Amino acid sequence: MASTAAGKQRIPKVAKVKNKAPAEVQITAEQLLREAKERELELLPPPPKQKITDEEELNDYKLKKRKGFEDNIRKNRTVISNWIKYAQWEESLKEVQRARSIYERALDVDHRNIALWLKYAEMEMKNRQVNHARNIWDRAITILPRVNQFWYKYSYMEEMLGNIAGCRQVFERWTEWEPEEQAWHSYINFELRYKEVDKARSIYERFVIVHPDVKNWIKYARFEEKHGYIAHGRKVFERSVEFFGEEHVNENLFVAFARFEEKQKEFERVRVIYKYALDRIPKHQAQELFKFYTVFEKKFGDRRGIEDVIVSKRRFQYEEEVKASPHNYDAWFDYLRLVESDADPDTAREVYERAIANIPPIQEKRHWRRYIYLWINYALYEELEVKDPERTRQVYQACLDLIPHKKFTFAKIWLLYGQFEIRQKNLQAARRGLGTAIGKCPKNKLFKGYIELELQLREFDRCRKLYEKYLEFAPENCTTWIKFSELETILGDTERARAIFELAIGQPRLDMPEVLWKSYIDFEIEQEEFDNTRGLYQRLLQRTQHVKVWISYAQYELSIDTSDRLQRCRGIFEEGNKGLRSCEEKEERLMLLESWKEFEQEFGSDTTRERVKKLLPEKVKKRRKLTAEDGSDAGWEEYYDYIFPEDAANQPNLKLLAMAKMWKRQQQEEDEEEEDEEDENNGGVVRGSGKEMEEEDDRSVERDGEENGRGERSRDKEMEEEDDRRVERDGEENGRGERSRDKEMPEDSASPSENPMVSEPVPEKDSKESTCDDSDDSDESSSSSSSSSSSSSSSSGSSSSDRDKDGSEKQPRKSKKDSVND
Repeated sequence: MASTAAGKQRIPKVAKVKNKAPAEVQITAEQLLREAKERELELLPPPPKQKITDEEELNDYKLKKRKGFEDNIRKNRTVISNWIKYAQWEESLKEVQRARSIYERALDVDHRNIALWLKYAEMEMKNRQVNHARNIWDRAITILPRVNQFWYKYSYMEEMLGNIAGCRQVFERWTEWEPEEQAWHSYINFELRYKEVDKARSIYERFVIVHPDVKNWIKYARFEEKHGYIAHGRKVFERSVEFFGEEHVNENLFVAFARFEEKQKEFERVRVIYKYALDRIPKHQAQELFKFYTVFEKKFGDRRGIEDVIVSKRRFQYEEEVKASPHNYDAWFDYLRLVESDADPDTAREVYERAIANIPPIQEKRHWRRYIYLWINYALYEELEVKDPERTRQVYQACLDLIPHKKFTFAKIWLLYGQFEIRQKNLQAARRGLGTAIGKCPKNKLFKGYIELELQLREFDRCRKLYEKYLEFAPENCTTWIKFSELETILGDTERARAIFELAIGQPRLDMPEVLWKSYIDFEIEQEEFDNTRGLYQRLLQRTQHVKVWISYAQYELSIDTSDRLQRCRGIFEEGNKGLRSCEEKEERLMLLESWKEFEQEFGSDTTRERVKKLLPEKVKKRRKLTAEDGSDAGWEEYYDYIFPEDAANQPNLKLLAMAKMWKRQQQEEDEEEEDEEDENNGGVVRGSGKEMEEEDDRSVERDGEENGRGERSRDKEMEEEDDRRVERDGEENGRGERSRDKEMPEDSASPSENPMVSEPVPEKDSKESTCDDSDDSDESSSSSSSSSSSSSSSSGSSSSDRDKDGSEKQPRKSKKDSVND
């Protein structure tokens, strides 16, 4: 216990680290290892050299070493390295018998260890113990016959000893186990080193049976070729082709065979081999074969042969594509184009028949669009290349019978068939085919093609009948009406053309009515029927108030060479301006005024120009609130709006704003005058009480601002109605209406200028473009009205407070404000 306590007392105490902050200089583990190596801290001094002077010391040393080796073996018998070190140490002492004994003991422990056998045999060979070495190799290849290293070492030892028969016997024993290819090649090379060609050939015969690969057959044939046995080499190639058959053919075999025959100058044989291979090998596996075939033809063939190679290669590619995807019509088109350019008609027809046999599985037009061109190309090929009209007619008939006309049709096929019959001078068959098409499946393209055909034949009565049928089928097609009318115009029957136009514009539904009306008007202008043209414009304006119609009407009147054309044109512009007032699109009205302005600048006087200039609107930038689809706020958007001077819906707001601001300035001036008078009469006390009354007036203004706003809005409405009545009554300029309104207003509330609204619609805006928004307009009007009402209420409050002091002075001021409020 005392010793234990003393031991515990000897344990040093671990110092507590108070400062745990990182040191300024950090030392890494790599740095520690580098310094340890530089200082050689871990190097142990070498053991002292022992000098052995007599045999007794040597025996002691051997005994010590052997005891150490035996102890290591006893500790772990399975560590073969200990056995090998032990045996090599005994070998170094020339104790071969002891080393042999150690190896045998090790083999008893692990007889499947390859390194152990190799070290054992090498020891015997170093010490020239040949029989012992043979015995070890025999035991090794018997126990481990699949270890090729034993066989290589054994055969090499026998060959080095000159024991050729023994070496051959080793190889024979090895080949009985059917080893890998390199073993056979080693055996063959061994026989060739001693000029034993026949034995090498027999080894090759066994080799290609054990390893029946293409490369081995090719090596066999090259072996025969190398040694001058050409017939044997050709026979080897032929046997290999028969051996693999058509199921396991390989392009490398045929390439090697062809190159073998090429070296022998047998070019026809080479060509036959290539063609035979191309007919039997799948196309995706014959890329190299095509490449070598092309190179061969370029070397030894003519131009036709080279073209045949290229065409055959492409044909095989297309065959693979159409086999993989029969409904890939683009691949069929490429294939047919190749066949048409190279093959005979029968081959091309065969390919065409195969192509058109792949009918689309779904009866939808989008799936048939590419397919139908196979039939078209087939028919054109028969007509233009083969010159067989009867077969062409059969192709067209088969195609037309195949198409499901009740669901969809192809006008191109019908028209091509009709044109083909006309080229064959069979007009009745062409008309019969097109008539059948119109009866079965009428289409716009069919009607147009048939009409064009009859026009070329100058059959105008038939054209009229076709147009009538066409219009019964599609009465809303304006182009048809126009073309029909043009036909009658060309034929000189203007009344019939006019009647057609009248029928057309009377249709309840048209696809392009503006084009139809324009054509009708152009027709009347060409006929110089000016009254009819004016009537058409008037009828068109009854249906639509489009600005382009007004401008076109005015330009038409201007183009007529009459004395009153300017008055007529100006009147049309005025009517258009009145008619477009109710239009929501203000840009159209502006476009009309701009056109009117250009007209007046060219033909008008200063008065008319000034008049049009006053009608031009003011361009105002506004903002409006945007709302998203879900109803949430999406921000604000800026846009431009046009405010016309004679637009009664927008003008009163501007007038009201101007009047309110001017009235407010006037009231401020009057208040200042009142304050000055009160200061003169009452001094400082009265001035203070006036200030309190002013604050009281402000509070009253805040209370009564809403009621005064309503009064101002009602007043806005009355002024707006009054302006409408004046504009409709006399159509005068806006300034006159404002002056008349100023006269009706009380004199005291009038502004200092004669007509503030006309001269300054928005007093705070300098240029014609000003910025505001829809909400700001209403806010500004309400603020102006509230400010005016606040001023009136403040004035009334001050007048009521001062009534006790001086009734005679305050009474006129009160009546003035009351009149303005009224």
